[in-house]
Amino acid sequence: MSRFCRQTATWMLLLGGLAVSGSNATADDWPQWRGNDRDGSWTETGIVTELPQGQLPLKWSVPIGSGYSGPTVAEGRVYVTDRQTEPDEIERVLCFAEQDGSLIWEQSYAAAYEIGYRAGPRASVTVHAGKALAVGSMGHFHCLDAATGEILWKHDLHQEYKIDMPVWGITGAPLVVASPTHPPIVIQIVGGSDGACVVGFDLATGNEVWRSLDERACYSAPILIQQGGQDVAVCWTGDSISGLSPSTGKTFWRIPFPPSRMPIGVATPVVDNNHLFVTSFYDGSLMVELSDTEPNARKKWHRVGVDEKNTRALQSIISTPVMRDGYVYGVDSYGELRCLEMETGERVWEDTTAVPRNRWGTIHTVVHQHAGSQTDWMFNDQGQLTIAHLTPEGYRPLSQTHLLDTTTVQLPRRNGVTWSHPAYANRCIFARNDNQLVCASLAE
Repeated sequence: MSRFCRQTATWMLLLGGLAVSGSNATADDWPQWRGNDRDGSWTETGIVTELPQGQLPLKWSVPIGSGYSGPTVAEGRVYVTDRQTEPDEIERVLCFAEQDGSLIWEQSYAAAYEIGYRAGPRASVTVHAGKALAVGSMGHFHCLDAATGEILWKHDLHQEYKIDMPVWGITGAPLVVASPTHPPIVIQIVGGSDGACVVGFDLATGNEVWRSLDERACYSAPILIQQGGQDVAVCWTGDSISGLSPSTGKTFWRIPFPPSRMPIGVATPVVDNNHLFVTSFYDGSLMVELSDTEPNARKKWHRVGVDEKNTRALQSIISTPVMRDGYVYGVDSYGELRCLEMETGERVWEDTTAVPRNRWGTIHTVVHQHAGSQTDWMFNDQGQLTIAHLTPEGYRPLSQTHLLDTTTVQLPRRNGVTWSHPAYANRCIFARNDNQLVCASLAE
């Protein structure tokens, strides 16, 4: 696990609501985008090692509306957002009981869309210290009581910050950073004018604490790393990858990464030791070398193909890669699962069996680590869940099951997709399409 990531038990408890059940088994919540530390890692014990053929039995299923946002899970509750268009255009923040899917509360607000891909909100709800933070596609930003749904504070980011709205709207999930030296700060990619591409808000009051970067917004969610003993918020905007002070917004370092056509970065930056990697659909792979003695960074290499269809690099649109042990594993522009050398970006292998070959082919990969073993759990855009090994020697699927049917609101072609990232929490998987939110047990 990267020494740059915050891994202390204190913040795990605050962010994740760590739970223990059984004599030797551990269970975790999934309180924000890509898990406790936003790194797509999962360490629960008591998990199955083989999936059933056919349909994975569901523990429960509840109807919801359309949306791209993945569910999050904290303290016995499951959070997700969706969109309704009749009789009026609204977005909803929904909270369900983790045990049986019963609705606990919902909060709705008017949200007329002026963006492309109108299926619904994109960003996962972030849950921290009893508060649920939800941002909608048009910039409606709410801090809610996580237990009751009461509005604690809110912002209309589009109006307040005069956003040059990205084509696909506001997408990055809010990041909460807490430390012993300053109150919790909520970091949000806003894309506002007057140097407000990234804004830090006080979690308690919602007041702006700082603003940073006079740049366009992108779609990637910020992450937290450590360099030289300092917290650094890494933000991939429409023009750069930058390391910011979470408490002040000061720019520690900035790597220009201007798009050739349009800001399009969706995948989350990934970190392994002193390497940070991003992948863009049109503009290829960029590896950044991080200093481990101070908040500083430099570009290591950049590889891009003739176009997004003809490339030896990794040009992802939605899938966030996995980086470990000197290699990068990710999904290219047409669903090609690839392995790259971390040091050079040179391709090691390619596999086209993990997801059907299509433009914007997608797999969400989570690494399950426990008792010295490691498997890769891969949920593809056809609703299939696979346990596999990704190694420099190739892709080795171990078992596969069907979890969720595709729906066509997000993408009408090819019989639809399941593009939302699932949550893995308390020995269950939680996933959604445009019709339903489901829970299935993964307990052995």
